[in-house]
Amino acid sequence: MPMVIGVVAGAVVLALLVIVGIFKLMWRVAEPNEALIISGSKHRTEGLEEGMGFRIVTGRGTLVLPGVQAVRKLSLDLNETELHVDCVTHQGIPLKVRGVVIFKVGDDFVSIANAARRFLDQQKLMSERVHNVFAGHLRSIVGGLTVEDMIRDREKLTGQTRAACGTEMEKLGLIVDSLQIHEIEDPTGYIRNLAAPHAAAVQRDARIAQAESNRLATEAEQQSFARMAEATRDSEILQAGYQAERDKAAAKARQAGPLADAAARQEVVVQETRVAELEAHRREQQLQADVRKPADAKAYEKRTLAEAERDARISAAQAKAKETELAAAAEATRVKAAAAAEAEATKTRGAAAAEATRATGEAEAAAAQAKGLAEAEATRAQGLAEAEAIKARAAALADNQEAVVAQQLAEKWPEIVQAGASAFGNVDNMVLLNGADGMADMFAKALTMGGTGLGLARQLLSSMNQNTAPAAGTAGLNGFVPPRPEKVTVEKDGG
Repeated sequence: MPMVIGVVAGAVVLALLVIVGIFKLMWRVAEPNEALIISGSKHRTEGLEEGMGFRIVTGRGTLVLPGVQAVRKLSLDLNETELHVDCVTHQGIPLKVRGVVIFKVGDDFVSIANAARRFLDQQKLMSERVHNVFAGHLRSIVGGLTVEDMIRDREKLTGQTRAACGTEMEKLGLIVDSLQIHEIEDPTGYIRNLAAPHAAAVQRDARIAQAESNRLATEAEQQSFARMAEATRDSEILQAGYQAERDKAAAKARQAGPLADAAARQEVVVQETRVAELEAHRREQQLQADVRKPADAKAYEKRTLAEAERDARISAAQAKAKETELAAAAEATRVKAAAAAEAEATKTRGAAAAEATRATGEAEAAAAQAKGLAEAEATRAQGLAEAEAIKARAAALADNQEAVVAQQLAEKWPEIVQAGASAFGNVDNMVLLNGADGMADMFAKALTMGGTGLGLARQLLSSMNQNTAPAAGTAGLNGFVPPRPEKVTVEKDGG
């Protein structure tokens, strides 16, 4: 019995293992990015025609009969194809359009079925097929546009291309996630030429702005330099003023020393004089106290003791003589001291006056020397200028004598006319015929007959040939004053 149970259990286990193996062989699961295409039996799927002969499974598992049904996978991943299309615009300009198309198989069963019927065994050729579809439609769309339209509204080109390819892509079971036009190449340079005027205008505006900026910067720099120069000028003016004040103070200081010394010496002389006077007075008083009073007392004593008039007179005479002698000596001493003080003061004043006179003389001599040099320089410059003028006149006379003579005649013409008019100085009444012509002939004849104009011309020519002042005849002519005619009457013949 236990053996039977074991056999039964083993059979059951074996059956279960067989069932699991068969289930694993029959069970297929579709990944999120793929679709299972099961063929080999008739299936009806919503949206598909009946009898297509395959079944579509996405996102779940399904049972497949091995040997009866075939299971193949269709990728639902994104695909990318690059566009390199040579196009010709409506204007006949060749262009190269560069872009990219990102596409995939549609998620609905109709799109999967269409893609499966077309690309199930040729999924690697899907990008090439899509490229060919987009290239053809892109050439057609570009042929109806101009270069300006493509540049200014690239989104329009993209939209028209997607719209034109939408029907064909739907038939192929594909949907376009993105279409981008990356670059439009222009081998003929048309786009570059289109941009040239704008680039030139931008460059012109940039140069104008740069020039304006440079002008403003230059004006600002010039104003800054002007302010710097003005500040420098003001500073130099202030410095010059301060320097002048310092020089003036220094000059006063230099003068204050000698003046102070002279004043000090003068004060010393005055004080010494006063001391001498006081000393003389003191000595006089001392003599009075030491000599005169004792002499008087002795004379009085002698007169009293001698009791004789002769002895008294002799004593008085002797005392008076002694007094006179002492007074004379004192007076001589005082006069000598005063004379010495006065001499010292006179010497000091003379030295100060001599110093002042010497400084004044040196200043006047320097001024006279500077003035003489300036006058000599001016005289020299004037002489050089006159020499240059004479040299220029000589050169002009040598080059074009007639022009110089004509210029000199023009300058002296009033004198020539005055000399010619002197012939009519004593005419009271004159009758002219033939009107203005008669007047002209009369003056011409007077100038010719008088000879004054020709003589003056010859004198001017001689003067210029010698490069000297005007000739004596010209000077005499300049000093000549013709007498004023008392009355001149002009009559015209026939009107």
